[in-house]
Parts: sequence; structure tokens; C-alpha cells
Amino acid sequence: MKQQLQHYRKKTMADADFCSAQLQDLLPLYYKRFFPFGRFFKWLNYGGVKKNYFQRREFSFTLKDDIYVRYQSFQSANEMEKEVHKAIPYKMDIGAVFSHRPNQRHCVKPSAFQAQEKELVFDIDMTDYDDVRTCCKLADICANCWPLMTFAIRVIDRALREDFGFKHRLWVYSGRRGVHCWVCDETARELSQAARSSIAEYLSVIKGGEGSIKKVNLSDPVHPSIQESLKLMKNDFEDYALVKQDFLGNEKKREKVLALMPDDLRTDMRSDFSSLTNSVNCWDRLKSCTQAKRAPDKWRHVHEEVMLQFCYPRLDVNVSKGVNHLLKSPFCVHPKTGRVCVPIDLNKVEDFDPFNVPTISQLCWELDHLPEVVDAQAVQVTEEGQKRRRKDYKKTSLAAAIRVFDSFLEDLEASWRGRLLRESDLKNEF
Repeated sequence: MKQQLQHYRKKTMADADFCSAQLQDLLPLYYKRFFPFGRFFKWLNYGGVKKNYFQRREFSFTLKDDIYVRYQSFQSANEMEKEVHKAIPYKMDIGAVFSHRPNQRHCVKPSAFQAQEKELVFDIDMTDYDDVRTCCKLADICANCWPLMTFAIRVIDRALREDFGFKHRLWVYSGRRGVHCWVCDETARELSQAARSSIAEYLSVIKGGEGSIKKVNLSDPVHPSIQESLKLMKNDFEDYALVKQDFLGNEKKREKVLALMPDDLRTDMRSDFSSLTNSVNCWDRLKSCTQAKRAPDKWRHVHEEVMLQFCYPRLDVNVSKGVNHLLKSPFCVHPKTGRVCVPIDLNKVEDFDPFNVPTISQLCWELDHLPEVVDAQAVQVTEEGQKRRRKDYKKTSLAAAIRVFDSFLEDLEASWRGRLLRESDLKNEF
């Protein structure tokens, strides 16, 4: 079975256009047999701690021919499932929790219809690294540049966890060229736009627009968060930058790095680089010069600034700032690649392979061809001795992603269960 799946994955990876072309035919089956509506409701309902929380949530649908429908809202998971089966959206986005149900917004004054809460979200897109990656451009990705997303997850997640104390962070593959993060703590969902902006700015080290050449400037003392980020990147920087990107491998690439140095260091390094044969030797030479005891103070952080400029996460700050910003739902199918937007296991970030993500055509194929292989496990016996069919996803390569989502939900459920118990105890005191 494993060989069958590996063969089919290679086929679907090479045939991404086929997935897109067949989306209209495959999506009804995907929504019927795979999309985890119950778990989805459990997540966004947050235990029902706040009244009508799910019902006041905005969803948007992108339908065939790019028809965009906003301000959808649903009473329950069942109602949402019925509407999705009816509309068959090519994409679903999740928005804010409003003061009133979005589908009833016309029944209240416009001034009364306000976005109140939303998860703190982050969107990191590979296209924002086009000035520093040497292998791909635009929407293309490969194994040589994907480590940038691994760096981004490590760095941002550490800061969210250690610097801000957020516990419930859901990282999701975007389906094509990036990753999303949903911070789901109650304190995160209640943040004002100003607070969200402050967090986004705190996490933004890359400064300046497209016209800026040098986008990182460090001074003493270096902020502890940046120091921690450098520690996380140092372990794999050389494999990524020196081997996969070979970012000092020729004169054109070297000039891009030399442009980030002070004039006097640039002159010395240009001369030294000309006599060296590869990125490893050039990088070692740069580090030895900047870290020498007699090196000028202005050279001290040059190699670290280079590391940050080439590898530090590049956030779409506007996505994080706005309470009313929409972001693609987990478990959507990307219409261009056919890949499912699956949660990423934070304990195995280095192992995540975007080219190994299940595609919609792969899942439907597995559903048709694999039952005979896993039939012995297809029937589950309950504690009461009753037999029932296992869920379809458990027979397919989507099972691992569902398990990651379940683990996230278990931790989240523990937090709102504690909240409900505390509120119950307070009521009993009076």
C-alpha cells in the first residue's frame, strides 16, 4: 500500500493542472466524505463559552468563475455542511466574529454591525522572499527554498509561545507557497487592532520596501527575541544558504551580499571572495573578519544581518493587523494545485513536505482503490460491542492531518473546559 501511495503522489505532483481542471467534479465528493465539519465547528465554537459565538462568525465562499460571496453565517455545523454541499465553494475564508449574525446584517444599522473578535493570524508567503531565494520565483517552490517556511514557523512560533505566552497556535499549509498561523487563545481573539499591530511590528525585523537594499540593521544590545531567532536559524543556515541556495556561489550572488556591508568591509570582502571557490569558504571568511577581536564595531553584526535578511520571516503585516481580515480556512483545497490546506505538526516541522501533502484527486483515488487493502481495519467495534464503519478519512493519507488537528483541539478544549468549570463554581457560590 505504501508503494501504491508513493507512486500516486508522484503522479499527482506532476499533474497539478489536472487537479485544478477536475475540481468541479471532485469537490462534491471531498466535502461529502472528507471535510471535517464537526471538528471545524468544535474549533470555532470554542466550547460555547460565549453565546452565539459560531453563529456570529463570518465565512466567505469563492465559487466557480471567481464569484465571491461574503457575510455567510450558520447556526450549526449541520447547517454549514448543507450550505457547503449546496454551493460547493472552490475556497472558503474565515472572518471575524461580529456583533450580529453576518447574514442578518441588513436588519441592523450599519454602524451597529461591527467586527468584535478574531484569532490573531499570520500569513507568510514565499513570493515575499523572491529577492533572496535563487531557485524559484513567484508561485513556484521547491525543496531548496521550502526551508524558509520552516525557519518562519520556528521563529514566529517561539516568539508567540515564549514572548507573548500564547498556548493555542494552529499552523496550516496554504496549499501552494506559504503557511498561515491561527493564534486561538481567548486573549488573542480579543486583541484590539492597535495591539495586533504592535505584535506584528514586534515580529517584523525586515524593514523597507522593494527599493531598499539593506533591510536589517542591528545595534547593541541586540534584542533578546532577535538573539533567539538567530539561535534557531544558525543550526540550519549553512545547509540552506550555502548548499541549497549556494548564495555566494558566483559573482552576481556575491554582489547581493556585499551590498549589505559597510563600504570598508565590502572592499576587503570583494577582494577576498574573488580568490575563493565556493559559498562555504566565502561565508567562513566573512565570519572570521567580522568576529575578529580587532574588527570595527560597525562590522560586528554584519554576518548576523545577512542571515536575518536572507532567512528571517517576512510577514504580511496587514493580514495580522486587521480584525476584519479574511483568511483561507484549514482543510480547503487549493484550486491551482489541488493540495489540501493541512495543519502542520509543530513537533515535526522539519519533516513537513509540501509536495507530500494529499491532493483532492489522490484522496478520491484512495477512496476508490484502497478499501480492499485496509478492509480488516475498516470496521470499528465500540465498547458496547456494536460495529460501525470507520470514517472515510481514516482510510486515506488525510488521516495524519486530522490527527494533528485533533491534538490541537484537545489542548484547546482543556482551556475552555476549565473556563466553564470556573464559571459554574462562581454561580454555585451565590
